[in-house]
Amino acid sequence: MAEILELFRHGQSPWLDYLGRSVIVDGGLKRLINAGLRGVTSNPTIFEKAIAGSTDYDDALRQRLAKDGKADVGKIYEALAIEDIQMAADILRPVYDESAGEDGYVSLEVSPHLAHDTDRTVKEGRRLGEQLQRPNIMIKVPATLEGLPAVRQLIAAGINVNVTLLFGLERYRQVVEAFMAGHEDRVSAGRPLNGVASVASFFLSRIDVLVDKKLDALGPSGAAHDLRGQAAIAYARLAYQIYKEWTAGDRWRRLAARAAGPVITFAISDVVGDEASDIGSGPTVADATTFADARRVIAAFEEARARGQGIAVLDGRMVEALHVAEARALVAYAEAIAARAGTAPTSS
Repeated sequence: MAEILELFRHGQSPWLDYLGRSVIVDGGLKRLINAGLRGVTSNPTIFEKAIAGSTDYDDALRQRLAKDGKADVGKIYEALAIEDIQMAADILRPVYDESAGEDGYVSLEVSPHLAHDTDRTVKEGRRLGEQLQRPNIMIKVPATLEGLPAVRQLIAAGINVNVTLLFGLERYRQVVEAFMAGHEDRVSAGRPLNGVASVASFFLSRIDVLVDKKLDALGPSGAAHDLRGQAAIAYARLAYQIYKEWTAGDRWRRLAARAAGPVITFAISDVVGDEASDIGSGPTVADATTFADARRVIAAFEEARARGQGIAVLDGRMVEALHVAEARALVAYAEAIAARAGTAPTSS
């Protein structure tokens, strides 16, 4: 597990993109934390696989059905998920405390059926926050247009938010604005900023999955083919620059001066999903970031080392990292090539 510690030395907080009853009760989560894990994220799909794909929940299900044989399936699922989230948050609480709220979070997603309903997303986020009753819980909200005002309202209400399903640069700017406005709303209401954290999860590997398929359609060789596996790291670099520019601005500094602890983290959700591509420049690392699915990140880290690749550090501290100008040129070139095929990916 030395790779986790090396990630942490670069300012990156590895998160586990998985949660199930077994990893909690058998000590697996605690062992990962001792090795350097800094957080956990979950979603309905993760819990569905954990519940349906194992016997870990059989006793709990039998107990609940024995009490009420007509119990609603959705309510049973939510009760089990909340139990897991609470237990994981308690195990991670020492990380949260020793990092002054910078790390140690567990994320639970609102129902995906609410992704395009602002009011119901806010209501659901507040309800889950009240039920979970832990300071190191984050409520995941998708980065839809309807999700943006929900993010602002939840932050203004003092609820930690993890914005998920984020792909484009323009949408990331809108997420940043929602973060900022939510904190400013708290200031206007005379509420403290400390204890309110937020994360923007930029899904990198899925960008390469999409872009590479479009590039493959243009032919097995040539300029388009040479761009395979490079779009995600370019998008990551540009998104990280947006983050750095924002946190260096006067508007942010005024908010940061009021906060006792960190308020915002830029997250890179990379090597995610069964179709995840092999990030061409190796694992991506940057200061003040998180990285979802620590298990697969470590594997990618080891594979990159074996191939003689370095870590792609987003702020340019290592020669393996792409420069911002190169990233902008690469993204523009990839979009231009794909546009000629009539299927242009965009930075929005």
